[in-house]
Amino acid sequence: MAYTTIDDPSAFFQTALYTGNGGTQSITNTGNSDLQPNWIWTKVRSETGSHRLVDTVRGLTKPMFSNGTDADADETNYSAFDSDGFSLVNESLNENTRTYVAWQWKAETSFSNDASATSIGSVDSTGSVNDTAGFSIVSYTGTGSNATLKHGLSTVPKMIIVKNRSTAQHWQVYHTSTGNTKSSQLSGGGAPDTAATYWNNTSPTSSVFSIGSGAPTNGDGNAIIAYCFAEKTGYSKFSSFVGNGNANGTFVYTGFKPAFIFLKNTERNINWEILDNKRPSTGQNPADDILFPNTNDAESSSQTDRLVDFVSNGIKIRGTSNQMNASGQKFIYMAFAENPLVTSTGVPTTAR
Repeated sequence: MAYTTIDDPSAFFQTALYTGNGGTQSITNTGNSDLQPNWIWTKVRSETGSHRLVDTVRGLTKPMFSNGTDADADETNYSAFDSDGFSLVNESLNENTRTYVAWQWKAETSFSNDASATSIGSVDSTGSVNDTAGFSIVSYTGTGSNATLKHGLSTVPKMIIVKNRSTAQHWQVYHTSTGNTKSSQLSGGGAPDTAATYWNNTSPTSSVFSIGSGAPTNGDGNAIIAYCFAEKTGYSKFSSFVGNGNANGTFVYTGFKPAFIFLKNTERNINWEILDNKRPSTGQNPADDILFPNTNDAESSSQTDRLVDFVSNGIKIRGTSNQMNASGQKFIYMAFAENPLVTSTGVPTTAR
């Protein structure tokens, strides 16, 4: 059995729930460790409203919307990335009595790569990285020609999410289980596209990732952002499973008790889904409170065909919907841990 190198996942990823007050407020994380986030993905739960994503590389006032193709926006929702959370002002993410969720990741260390000086990649990149947690935020300017970029990690990324910040383009997702010839659209529900213009039909390495000539990942002169994820035993998992269409659904082994699950049926025009360990607030199985990254829909709950159990070493699918468990069809996923199955000291965790 492989022990984790991260005994406390809350140092690198946390989910926060809060209720808007119509004024200003600070949202404090409640994990075992303080977490000052570098990437915050926030969604209103009780009403329709866009997903808003901000990071420390682009800045607090530059949200992007996973449910749309828009370029960077200009808004003032956040006043600070705090040492243990973040602070809000009276705007789109703090309306009185509305309920919200915020997923937060830590990157921490800034980097800047002059490709011609370092011989790493063919295009300059800057960003923020946390190699321990396998997460980096990479900013670059597109060239319109096939290129490679330093991602800042010491191991191969298994998933990369890219958005052109300058023009209206779909978000693109490279996932290890769909391969380097295909790209999924986070902002859409369709099956993955096949084209070399996304990833140049080339898999990431331990130092760089590749982009093709297309505008979504490499528009000439366009500002572009990439979120890169490498897998860490007991903390994160990027893989796939095949549905079986019944309530005794597929068991998906992650090697940890999940805090966050993000999945997509790759064979249908159907929504992405996000579940986490804070919704429902009872923290009990099965979980059925779902948000859809590619729509502005309010939270969906109490749908018996979309049930999932969070267990000590993965998830057990209980729903029968095509969105969750279509028989014989492939689903890709990204998962982060609440607790590792076994810590570095050999202490096991338990299901909720």
